[in-house]
Amino acid sequence: MPNRLADATSPYLLQHASNPVDWWSWGPEAFAEARRRDVPVLISIGYSACHWCHVMAHESFEDADVAALVNEHFVAIKVDREERPDVDAVYMRATQALTGQGGWPMTVFATPEGLPYFAGTYFPPQPTDAQPSFTQVVDALGQAWRDRRDEVLDSASAIADQLTAINALPLAQTAPDVWPLIDALAADFDLLHGGFGGAPKFPAPLLIDALLVKGEAGTLDLAQRTLEAMARGGIHDQIGGGFHRYAVDAGWVVPHFEKMLYDNALLLGAYARGWRRTPQHDAQLRALFERVVRSLVGWLQREMTVSGGGFGASLDADSADIRGMAHEGIYYVWNPELLGDALSSEDAAWAAHTFHVTTAGTFEHGLSTLQLRGAPEPDRLAAVSARLLEVRGNRFAPPRDDKVIASWNGWAIDSLLSAAMIFGERAWVDLARDAAEYLWATHRTPAGLVRSSLNGVAGDAPGTAEDYGAAALAFARLAGVLGEASWLERAEALLADALVRFDAPGGGFYDGAADDLYTRPRDVQDNPTPSGTMSLVAALRLVGLLAGRPELIARADAAAATTWGTVEAAPRFAPAALADLLAADEARQGMRPALAVVLDPDADPLNESARAVWRMAPAGTAVLSGVPGTPGFGGAFDGLGLAPDADPEQAASGLLTHARIGASGQVSEAEEYDEHEIVPLAQTVHVTRNGHRFAPARSVQDARRALWSRA
Repeated sequence: MPNRLADATSPYLLQHASNPVDWWSWGPEAFAEARRRDVPVLISIGYSACHWCHVMAHESFEDADVAALVNEHFVAIKVDREERPDVDAVYMRATQALTGQGGWPMTVFATPEGLPYFAGTYFPPQPTDAQPSFTQVVDALGQAWRDRRDEVLDSASAIADQLTAINALPLAQTAPDVWPLIDALAADFDLLHGGFGGAPKFPAPLLIDALLVKGEAGTLDLAQRTLEAMARGGIHDQIGGGFHRYAVDAGWVVPHFEKMLYDNALLLGAYARGWRRTPQHDAQLRALFERVVRSLVGWLQREMTVSGGGFGASLDADSADIRGMAHEGIYYVWNPELLGDALSSEDAAWAAHTFHVTTAGTFEHGLSTLQLRGAPEPDRLAAVSARLLEVRGNRFAPPRDDKVIASWNGWAIDSLLSAAMIFGERAWVDLARDAAEYLWATHRTPAGLVRSSLNGVAGDAPGTAEDYGAAALAFARLAGVLGEASWLERAEALLADALVRFDAPGGGFYDGAADDLYTRPRDVQDNPTPSGTMSLVAALRLVGLLAGRPELIARADAAAATTWGTVEAAPRFAPAALADLLAADEARQGMRPALAVVLDPDADPLNESARAVWRMAPAGTAVLSGVPGTPGFGGAFDGLGLAPDADPEQAASGLLTHARIGASGQVSEAEEYDEHEIVPLAQTVHVTRNGHRFAPARSVQDARRALWSRA
């Protein structure tokens, strides 16, 4: 008999709709029921692609006897952490404080007012030397509520008070010096394998972007070596594109196989910007980065696009083998025999060497993850990869969580647009626009932005600060690419709403609403994704430049200042805030963020000048392309005219060259320019920085000088 989750818009909750546990979804009704029954609540938090969530569900939540025990002593609440990150954040802090660690599934026992008094993660069906069984925990805590109620309530109150105290933001009065922060990052760098820290090792796209801000040799090297190591490792799906969530080892060999949209959205942007920062003479590294970008977008198109144009949330780590038994990673791994079945003997031997597939295996049961060795010939690599992907398509694919999450889609749109402009791919602009249209049509409601939707139906969870920030950033970026002020107006509307909803003392932002949690979440430390504060800061800065609204940039400055203490204490774990701090350091040296307006009479979003500016612009530049006289955008086009054509003799001598090593053996469409030649541009570029407008640019060199001027 289905429980109350049958009508949920979360695939994770729907997975539990037939459990014998009498689940409630998060909301005031569940807590009212707990008060009516005079019982505590069990809050179980997980997500669709979580391997151990599935394990605990099968072992405990699908067991009728366990369910009867839970239903007798508790009101059970099931939460999708992706749908309610604010709920997850508050109770994760409690779990970490009580146990010294966190993770999912998260299992929290709380009073009918939501105050936690016991927490953990996965509990086994039978006791072990390390921990009690789930039924032992449920029975003991139910008995404690009955027999020692006052102790439980006192403990819960004390825990809540302590959490409020320890979660206070570390504040700094002045911006920290950036170079000691960079030195601290370098000290955490893995010289042998690339990346930061040891096992398990996570992708760090936000940290990579921070290292790319200044573009000097030391930070560029750390970023490039990390990007290369991940691109070659087993964490990267070498034939299907995209990245798994993290590597269980320090060498990026064996991943935890779930694929998350947020990781891949941010990595797409990091690889595109890493390609842009890599010099032309390093053709092999550029080819590797371009291969990653193109295959990642291919994965988004092929496997993650849902009906209506948005992107799904994730792919499971688990899938079925040929006997129908679920195994983590079985969809992605190979052995020499499987390669031989898929390829000719010659290609199979070549693939085994190129992808490091051994008889002993690098994973389990003699199976290997695919890692990329050396610099294989592009055409052969493309052909073999395509054939292996075709054969892999006959396996049982991991289930997809079709839930569309506003912030994750916002970051995907932003990265798609960056990659489209850098690599000259019109279809990627269309893909981004379709996703943006979906967000605006489905997630914008009279009550405000909603966080998630499923099958075109908006969910109940309200948008968080990161949702408003990421969606506004995406809409503003799309406005700049298309020259359509309507998208900027949508971004401004979202920010106007967010500034009221999430305003916090001292100039910062709360992460979520205050309605239904015992404490209001506010954390400026970044996780795999930017904090809510930094999501709004990024959007405020871009919208402020595109709309000519300095008050939005001033609001971003005030919010960014609330992150200084966190960045100074732990720069590796506040990378979005660190990137903003590094950009501010550049601004103090005269490199303030600029607005680059490209005048294109043909209204082509991918005109040559716009693409050139995207490829050479410093971090923080707002690029706007449109026909002369385009309305809106704070009057950015007012008074701008086309500059005279470049000197014909200079134009005749200009050399336009192409990078010849592409992602799949094709000639790259990303034009490169010889910096020693005068290369004319077909469209005029007007650069404005800090109130100063540079002379109109009609050559690559003039545009570069204006963009990089420290005036």
